[in-house]
Amino acid sequence: MAEGLVRGEGFEVDASIVKADANRSRGIPSEESIDWSNPALGTRAVHEYLQALEQEGQVGAVPKRISLTDPAASWTAAPGCPAFYAYSTNYLIDIHAGVILDVEATAAHRTEEVSATKTMVERVEKRFAIKPSHRIADTPYGSGPMRGRVANDRTIWPHT
Repeated sequence: MAEGLVRGEGFEVDASIVKADANRSRGIPSEESIDWSNPALGTRAVHEYLQALEQEGQVGAVPKRISLTDPAASWTAAPGCPAFYAYSTNYLIDIHAGVILDVEATAAHRTEEVSATKTMVERVEKRFAIKPSHRIADTPYGSGPMRGRVANDRTIWPHT
């Protein structure tokens, strides 16, 4: 930043879907009862998922399907592809140089992109003392909640 490569005037926000290491056949509909105390489900991923639920309370929409091996992964489908379990990697990029300033992994769900963007903007502001005047993003980031959080909370003007 001292060299002027990163200006911090504008940010681009985007996400990529990353396939989870969770087998499609090891998932069940969320309406079914799950005995998480079953020793066969005692993986690290399951323990972390249950611990997060206890700490934060259940946040977000109820998933359509839950993976018994990686319950934090989201059941998602790309057009023309069969559904699979996945995560999102959200990126905050300096527009001038194309440098990734921050990354936040979330469940593969659009509502998570709103909170990920807020988290990344706050972290970059705190870590590097950068507060952009505008942001660029694709259509999902132009939703009402995103505009409200980013524009109103951080005084960043959306430029979708």
